[in-house]
Amino acid sequence: MWDVFLSYSRGDVERVRPLARALRDGGLEVFTDETGVESFAGISATIRRELGRSKALLAFYSAGYPEREACQWELTTAYLAGLGDGDPRRRVMVVNPEPDADHIHPVELRDARHASAQDIPALVVDVRAHVSRLDGPMTIAESGVRRWLLGRPQPRPDFLGRLSELWQVHSALHAHTAPLVTGRAAAHAVQIRGMAGIGKTLLAQEYALRFEAAYPGGVCWLDGEAYDESVGALGANSPGDLFAYFDAIGEPFLWIVDAAPADRLHLRETAAMAAPHPLGHTLFTLRSRAYDTLGIPVDLGPLDVPHARVLVGGDEALADAVEGHPLALGLLGRAVRAGHHAGTLYERLHARGRSLLDSLADEDVTGPLVRDVDTADAADVLRCAAALHPLPFAADDVAQVLATADGVPRIVARRRAANGVRELLARSLVTPTADEHWSLHPVTQHAWHHHDPAPARTEALRHAALRTLYDRRDARDPVTLAFPGTRREAPMAAHSESERMAAYDLQVELVTRIGVQELAPGTGSLREALTSLKSLIDFTRATLHTYSVNLERGSVSGAPTVQNLAYVLINETIRPFTSTWHPRLAAYEARCPVDAAPLDHEAAWPDAEAMRAELAALRGPLTRIVEGLGGISGADFGVAATG
Repeated sequence: MWDVFLSYSRGDVERVRPLARALRDGGLEVFTDETGVESFAGISATIRRELGRSKALLAFYSAGYPEREACQWELTTAYLAGLGDGDPRRRVMVVNPEPDADHIHPVELRDARHASAQDIPALVVDVRAHVSRLDGPMTIAESGVRRWLLGRPQPRPDFLGRLSELWQVHSALHAHTAPLVTGRAAAHAVQIRGMAGIGKTLLAQEYALRFEAAYPGGVCWLDGEAYDESVGALGANSPGDLFAYFDAIGEPFLWIVDAAPADRLHLRETAAMAAPHPLGHTLFTLRSRAYDTLGIPVDLGPLDVPHARVLVGGDEALADAVEGHPLALGLLGRAVRAGHHAGTLYERLHARGRSLLDSLADEDVTGPLVRDVDTADAADVLRCAAALHPLPFAADDVAQVLATADGVPRIVARRRAANGVRELLARSLVTPTADEHWSLHPVTQHAWHHHDPAPARTEALRHAALRTLYDRRDARDPVTLAFPGTRREAPMAAHSESERMAAYDLQVELVTRIGVQELAPGTGSLREALTSLKSLIDFTRATLHTYSVNLERGSVSGAPTVQNLAYVLINETIRPFTSTWHPRLAAYEARCPVDAAPLDHEAAWPDAEAMRAELAALRGPLTRIVEGLGGISGADFGVAATG
């Protein structure tokens, strides 16, 4: 029998060896797996057997530990064994070599006192004391469900990866058990959100099957589309009956509402589907991202690249074509295993005619992916996104396409674009990327291509998108054209009225701000200076939107443009300063005594002079930007560039 099963990531082997040696020198029997476990193989029979011969698992929980699938299998097995003993921490100990505990899942282990990897002798003493209180080896639960009250699902052999997401779900469902860590004293519902076919139901099923030991009161699986019928199967005629039913059981239970119809119901109606008793832990699965208050969100994205390629037999092109979409991967993988050539499937995936995914499933599986596109604005944004795919898009891009195609004012086009983006985002049909841009998943594009109710409208918007890109390309051409082997240049184009007006508005705002106007030593407030600079970012964006100027680097020839100067202002001047000093100043302000004046507290900050020095250094680049804007607007505010 082993005293300790030492679980660790292969990347930590050199850090773990001294720990293993010290434990053995301290008289403990320690098992370490020196052979490793094949990726995606789950937990091997050997490891399962040795866990069953061990009193406790000691996890060397580094930042890389959660990424190692074998480690997560070992931890889950020991955790469930501890649950069988009444406390998951009874059979799991954690060594945390990192400066914080945010990477540790589940939350019960994050709340536990973690031994220090820096003080190995003290750690050995703690481990010896812990295992001395254990009578025998842990009991490894066999797979299977103790008590399913409703709708027991079958294990799915194509479930792969998602171990970190399983722990996220469990930690969210049990956040109230560690209130000092999470700040929550009561159980909250949890919602698994994501686009259709991304694996929400599969993750909920897998969680219920693996973690049923955490819910001795049973597991209830309810169909959100037929909720009343599902509840009726419990024999309850009213909410009072349900409360009495679970009150009589008197044990925690898991209440899963799959495919909650949040898009068709009011938030209150969906929330009313939650567990009917305080002992219940509620888990919703839904596509909508519109109801953050419904429960703690676990947003499910595509499957990671290694697991995606495993599902399609290792073919990179096929896996990449559907970007980790589990439903598509599962269908393509089964076709590959049935003898279909991966290259042929790849070609058919992009061919006209009936959808390959529908053909493989022998039913319409692509329709549900886009069935939530139920307004004209959302449909048009999706058409524009498909035309621009694989480029990410912004609402302004769509507005420009709509204005070109329909001949409507830009303000109308912007409103329609914003409405459409908001609806698609709420329905998980587009994904945020960065800087107010969104991307369209290729499987969504594939589904829309086969279910677009107005293909002529799509073609018109595609033409408008191409014209917009062509015009933008021309606008990006250098204003001076040097010919090879000569010094001849084409004349620089005149600035448009919109550019001159945008430049003037930005000039006026800049010359009145701290940064251009010097902040004398010992005067003013650093917090106000920081707030003023941060507000310049919003003002600049609003100005560009007002005058239909995109935020870009602009001319590649070096000639100043509003786009170029705005980009430099936001991304190369203000943002580096604020991203450095905002968190540092905020952390210091949080320690301000209640009886101290904020300005007095700020004046005593050891880093105040360093921040003032960097603020003063901003004056050079800011005044050069003002001067560049003056060259466009024609206005001169008497601010001389420095440096």
